[in-house]
Amino acid sequence: MASPSIVVAGIGTDVGKTVASAVLCEALGADYWKPIASGSEDGPVDHEVLETLIEPRSGRIHPPQYLFKRSLSPHIAARLEGVAIDLAMLQPLKTERPLVIELAGGVAVPITDTLTNLDLAAKLRLPVVVVSRHYLGSINHTLLTVEALKNRAIPVAGVVFNGEELPDTERIITVMAGVPNLGRIPHLEVMSRETISSLARELGPRLRSEISRLD
Repeated sequence: MASPSIVVAGIGTDVGKTVASAVLCEALGADYWKPIASGSEDGPVDHEVLETLIEPRSGRIHPPQYLFKRSLSPHIAARLEGVAIDLAMLQPLKTERPLVIELAGGVAVPITDTLTNLDLAAKLRLPVVVVSRHYLGSINHTLLTVEALKNRAIPVAGVVFNGEELPDTERIITVMAGVPNLGRIPHLEVMSRETISSLARELGPRLRSEISRLD
């Protein structure tokens, strides 16, 4: 069974969503799209980073629908540039392969004055992979993220953990949230196509199995 397209949501900022997205793209043979991105004035943005991390195939990495200069919450970055983000414009792309869609930050991040990433995830109607990085408070943030998704009837494929192995933390999160542990991405000193490909081979069977059951 082919894997479905998925949404990647973090429990906050800088938890490793983009690296997790790269691993998922390779494990699922998927395209990549981040509908809303910001921070272009500070250096490469996420879709440009993905170009260095996954195997290049024609048309595999899709540019954002909205790209802002400042590294700010989308609703602020858009307002500063005189742009109104229109949820109707954020339709899932038509692709030949599955699509990995990365959200901009956590699920409660505002994208307008009245809408958040939860509204976008609900509109996309795709399974969500939650990315969690271990830190003091991450259990709370991960459980709240999963609960918020479930309260909107958004299917949660499971949690990908980032960083050092903390079995007790990973166990309590998956038990209390009632979702699968999709695997762990260790701290990477060097990110490259080779390291991403290796992680995709390691985590791929579990990722494909758990995500495909939601199709």
